Amino acid sequence: MTGETKTIAEALFEADTTKSSIAPITASVSLSVKEAYQIQLENVKRKLSLGHRIVGKKIGLTSKAMQSMLGVNEPDYGHLLDSMALENGADVEVSTLLQPKVEGEIAFVLKEDVKGPHVTAMDILKATDYIVPAIEIVDSRIKDWKITLPDTIADNASSGLYVLGGKPTKVSDIDLELIGMVLMKNGEVANTGVGAAALGNPAVCVAWLANRLAEFNIALHAGEVILSGALSAAIEGQKGDQFTVKFAHLGEVSVRFV
Repeated sequence: MTGETKTIAEALFEADTTKSSIAPITASVSLSVKEAYQIQLENVKRKLSLGHRIVGKKIGLTSKAMQSMLGVNEPDYGHLLDSMALENGADVEVSTLLQPKVEGEIAFVLKEDVKGPHVTAMDILKATDYIVPAIEIVDSRIKDWKITLPDTIADNASSGLYVLGGKPTKVSDIDLELIGMVLMKNGEVANTGVGAAALGNPAVCVAWLANRLAEFNIALHAGEVILSGALSAAIEGQKGDQFTVKFAHLGEVSVRFV
């Protein structure tokens, strides 16, 4: 890493620690996607040195709408740490976050290691133990969510927290492309989605992740949780809000902001 990228990594780590946002990185620095991933990995390594554990990965920007908004043609990814996991139905203190938004998605739990390149969606289905409904609470250390692709990648793909729920279901029992989702906020429908919204099939997203990670010599491991990408737009969350995501055949998952 260069001195400049180390300084950026330090600023993001400090923002995460103190729960204070920083100005958009790319407003003042030209940052490549590769450099942004190096910054992300630097801060993940720092957290590992403090006792955190990697428990999975998350995929972002899987919808064409989000890609168009940021002017990119591929998703991005981040690391899930043990400290990010919440129990289904948990209360989360808003003060522990900066500017949270809630997404509904499908989580894959792996039973085999997977490493790219050349991983296909079929390979992912074979390596998957089960899937469950998930809520991802995305957050950003970048002020007012004014992000470009390198901004969000450096910031661990705008990671926050996640919740797994529902019932473990074999992928062979579900049509991943057609499965429907409803995201509810305070008892009312906030938006809806379908599996095909994530690159046509959530398994395609996980295959993309495996192949992208191979560039950094990183594999997906048995037991890891893979958040495969939002199936609809993210919804802002504030103190007092209750969110529930319901999937046909998979059950539901919920969280409350307090």
